[in-house]
Amino acid sequence: MATILIVDDSKTDAYVHAGMLKDLGHEISFAEDGEKGLEMATSTRPDLILMDIIMPGQNGFQVTRKLSKNPETADIPIIIISSKHDETDKIYGQRQGAVEYLVKPVEADALVAAVNKALS
Repeated sequence: MATILIVDDSKTDAYVHAGMLKDLGHEISFAEDGEKGLEMATSTRPDLILMDIIMPGQNGFQVTRKLSKNPETADIPIIIISSKHDETDKIYGQRQGAVEYLVKPVEADALVAAVNKALS
């Protein structure tokens, strides 16, 4: 299956999302902030990244933009999962390079469908 990096400062949210995906056989790793997410994405080159927006330091929009513009990581699909639910946030996230934008709390079916679509 796929390797998935979850970048989220909420350990609870990160483990809930990981639990939804581990049953499908995916290998999950975690980064607790944007800087660590950038570092891990570059060094481990996961198949997919789940990105929170509101984090200390660099926010998820900034990290998504940097990963999408970096030739070494531009081909890694990013799904933003955030409590920010305004339509402008969704549009902005996709303009930064996200392939999908999901709003917390995410239902398991929606997350699995988005992950499957991003990995196909």
